[in-house]
Amino acid sequence: MFRETALFVLALAGPALAQVTEGFENGWDQTAWPVYATDCNQGGKVTLDSSTAHTGKNSIRVDGAGGFCGHIFVGTSKVPSGDVYVRTYMKASKALTDSHVTFITMPDSAQGTNKHLRIGGQSKILMYNRETDDATLPDLSPNGIASSKPLPTNAWTCFEYHLGADGSIETWLNNVTVAGLTVGNGAQNPNSQGWSRSSVKPKITGVYFGWESYGGDTNTIWYDDIVAGIIIIFCRLLNYPLSAIRQPRVISEIIGGIVLGPSVMGRIPGFQESIFPAESMSNLNLAANIGLTLFLFIIGLEVDLRFLLGNWKPALIVGIASMAIPFGLGAAIAVGLYNEFRHEHGMVEIDFSVYMLFIGVAMAITAFPVLCRILTELKLLMTPVGVIVLAAGVGNDVVGWILLALCVALVNAGSGLTALWVLLTCAGYMLFLVFIVRPIFVYVLRRSRALQDGPSQGIISLTLLIALGSAFFTGIIGVHPIFGAFMAGLICPHEGGFAIKVAEKIEDLIGALFLPLYFTLSGLNTNIGLLDSGIVWAYVVGVVAVAFFSKFLSAAIAARGSKMLWRECFAVGSLMSCKGLVELIVLNIGLDAKILSTRTFTIFVVMALVTTFASSPLAMYFYPPWYQKKVEAWRRGEIDWDTGKPLEDSESSSTDVVQYEKMAAEKIERMTVYLRLDSMPNLLAFTSLFGGTTDIPAPKTHPSKEVSHGTSKEIGEITMTETTALARPVEAYGLRLLNLTDRGSSVMQVSELESYTAHDPVVNTFRTFGRLHNLAVSGEVLVVPEASFAETLATRASDSQFLVLPWSETGGMSEQAIIQDKGTKNKLQASSYNAFVHQTLEHATIPVAVLINKNFGGSKNKEQRAHQQQRLKLTRTYSNVSLRSTRDKPVTAPIADKSHHVFFPFFGGYDDRTALRLVLQLAKNPQVTATVVHFDLVASVWASLPSSAAAAAAAAMSTPASREQDAAFFAALGASLPADLANRVVFETVSSTAPVADVIARASIEVGQSPRNAGDLVVLGRNVAMNGVLDRPDSSDEIKGSSSAADTLGVLAERVWQGKLGASVLIVKAGV
Repeated sequence: MFRETALFVLALAGPALAQVTEGFENGWDQTAWPVYATDCNQGGKVTLDSSTAHTGKNSIRVDGAGGFCGHIFVGTSKVPSGDVYVRTYMKASKALTDSHVTFITMPDSAQGTNKHLRIGGQSKILMYNRETDDATLPDLSPNGIASSKPLPTNAWTCFEYHLGADGSIETWLNNVTVAGLTVGNGAQNPNSQGWSRSSVKPKITGVYFGWESYGGDTNTIWYDDIVAGIIIIFCRLLNYPLSAIRQPRVISEIIGGIVLGPSVMGRIPGFQESIFPAESMSNLNLAANIGLTLFLFIIGLEVDLRFLLGNWKPALIVGIASMAIPFGLGAAIAVGLYNEFRHEHGMVEIDFSVYMLFIGVAMAITAFPVLCRILTELKLLMTPVGVIVLAAGVGNDVVGWILLALCVALVNAGSGLTALWVLLTCAGYMLFLVFIVRPIFVYVLRRSRALQDGPSQGIISLTLLIALGSAFFTGIIGVHPIFGAFMAGLICPHEGGFAIKVAEKIEDLIGALFLPLYFTLSGLNTNIGLLDSGIVWAYVVGVVAVAFFSKFLSAAIAARGSKMLWRECFAVGSLMSCKGLVELIVLNIGLDAKILSTRTFTIFVVMALVTTFASSPLAMYFYPPWYQKKVEAWRRGEIDWDTGKPLEDSESSSTDVVQYEKMAAEKIERMTVYLRLDSMPNLLAFTSLFGGTTDIPAPKTHPSKEVSHGTSKEIGEITMTETTALARPVEAYGLRLLNLTDRGSSVMQVSELESYTAHDPVVNTFRTFGRLHNLAVSGEVLVVPEASFAETLATRASDSQFLVLPWSETGGMSEQAIIQDKGTKNKLQASSYNAFVHQTLEHATIPVAVLINKNFGGSKNKEQRAHQQQRLKLTRTYSNVSLRSTRDKPVTAPIADKSHHVFFPFFGGYDDRTALRLVLQLAKNPQVTATVVHFDLVASVWASLPSSAAAAAAAAMSTPASREQDAAFFAALGASLPADLANRVVFETVSSTAPVADVIARASIEVGQSPRNAGDLVVLGRNVAMNGVLDRPDSSDEIKGSSSAADTLGVLAERVWQGKLGASVLIVKAGV
């Protein structure tokens, strides 16, 4: 938000502070940002990508081809003359190589017509390059190589540079100066003299982002949040260091407003008169107050009173204690504040009781919206701490706003009788909203199906009319308008996600435009320079101490009364002390009502900053993840609290056994499945294999007929028990992850997770399908930041024995409802999902299987696709019947052959052993057959490897046993199969000199033998340590070279998928 606030102020400054910004959230304006590709363009392309972004939802994707004619750029010529500052967030899929490449090019009139200054890479590091002499820096051609840094891959990177009119240059990578590419301003590096001797000073007339290779290098780079101008706004100048210690965004928002006010920027002569002239303040106030009113309406939408009622007892204890004690101590310190500052300029003469009430409210209130986000980011929402804090925060929020309304009414009233009339009118209006307006509003919503289908434009207009009308009424009766907007938000129903959908419609406008104005106004009212004496700083310390410790200790002691552990209690106290934006709103109301002077307002702003800043670090300190796991295990009765050891030592064996009966005892009984909307068909087909098949049940008899025939349910149950041995079903836990964005509606989803889990169609489909296929199923929806998906998935799956991870059908993280066939062809190359899978595999401690679908379970129908393509062709036909009567409706026939054939190439090592166990468990399903082939690499393969590759592969093959032991394991296991499996599973051993080619050749024979079955499967061990063995320079495979997919899944998996075998691929990684 600091960035948006700063950019808004820069926009007010006009041409004097020229600034070009683009985040592509409104699409790609090709008029303002045209494609720039001179001379030729053969293969490079630029597209708008909605699957990944640094912020928001869109970014620009550049697919750069090899060779000079593969270059392409997109950019703008609207850059200022003189000094030029450029910042972009970029994400590259490949690292820089020794070859010379360019990803930013700038027309430089100082070099001549059509000559450019370029930024790119050479010798695997970042470089500047002048087109006139092909130098890495001026006067260094051809031998100068700057001491630079490599470009990070598969992660958003902040790249900034500043070209001075005096010939200086500054370069930053993720806020860290690149010393070798920074010359001038006192910088010392080997290139400084060469740069300063240059007679050429860059004169940039444009900046373009893309790709150009002077060799054969290719790359895919995404660009987002681009800034080009003369003012240096460092990437996340405030939010970057704050986010590292889990600070909420409101910290940087408040500080950003203070910087723009008289405390910092206001000290520049003429700044405030030029940027915020007095005649513009009335309009600025009007816009900010409209935004504030709508923001309080959103806060009302976020408060779900059902959560408070569901946890009323601990919420009541913690809520009352965490409000009463801070209120009382606030009233005590109000005595000193009142006597010391009541005669300052800007205050009105008010009774001490009113002043005391306001100070008490300011001390007691808790920021509920910020609290929700902190709980989510710290993954505390579903813990006992999160439940109590969220429930107490709801009550705290509601009571706080009611007390604030009382305070404002007392200030505006001329007498006690008038204040009583105002309060009674306000109470009557609240009852009117709850018992008259809300039932009518809900009736209209049901009649218009807004609760089922979402709000239409008319319903949104009606909702805003109620909010603004309510604000108008509470304003004219003597209470602040924001209280009416808050009450309007409270009465909006949460049924069907209506409140969330309304917030989604209006929050972007409020967050992007109105709130920056409000923070700017708050900053103009905050003057740190007024804290200019010892007594003032004494009150700063006193106010901060009272506000924090009264809230911290009261909430912690109250939580202890609810039988929580001390660490949990201290975490509750830390979180309840959070003030955030709500405190800022309260203080501004006090300043407008002339209860506070500018000096006391500043004192309380400092208090709000300190208390909010301390909440997250203290909560992390008192309630770390390791402690949460220990408490959960202790409460389940699994460990001893003092020693941390299991209460019952489970027998385990560190050696592998070869008998099938003992190996079958290690079968998967609990598994976690990552649910994605785009992967559900093939995911359901795969998980159903763990349920086996059900015997054909006896025909059911109507209950009334059972009585007439003298039978009973009990007799039927006994017969069933006698004839069928009921096996324990596999437990399948489905987890769906939704992205937590910076929007308030996303935080609202967090507080309604139980409702989401109960009604989410993806989770419910998984539940129903699993129960119908002999699985014991459960499901859950979590809302977490996309960057935490991998960690969350690995953590939630740690209690299971197996994790199923489907590959995205498009390669992106988003779950697209409509998937184009052309988007699935290169899904393995998408960097965003590649990075997610790689992180999950690194974090997971249990076996993981990555499923890459190709028509598994009949999830795609070739005949139907061919029919749809045929329908797109226009033909002329003469007929005497109507077109409608002959309209062809494509029908997919049932799958007659529901079998699956599994092919598994075995090389040895942990991953292959785990994969073999999985294959044999799948083969217990009567519909599954399997071919398991041990590819024994001949000695010449090992002898021809480089020493590093041989060492890595040897290490992989020698744990837990040598290659000879793997061969013995394989042979003994094949010989010990039971009779029912021996008919469906074939074990075979072959010698191999070219493992990749041999596996693909054998797989092409094995899969597709039954073209109308339910889909074949190739199972592979990940074995990334053997990449050097499988990707040898003399390999006969046509496709060589490492890639991100090979690094994530293994070379063998990538080659098998590229072989287009017509079967799905399952890559298995062993647990640790």
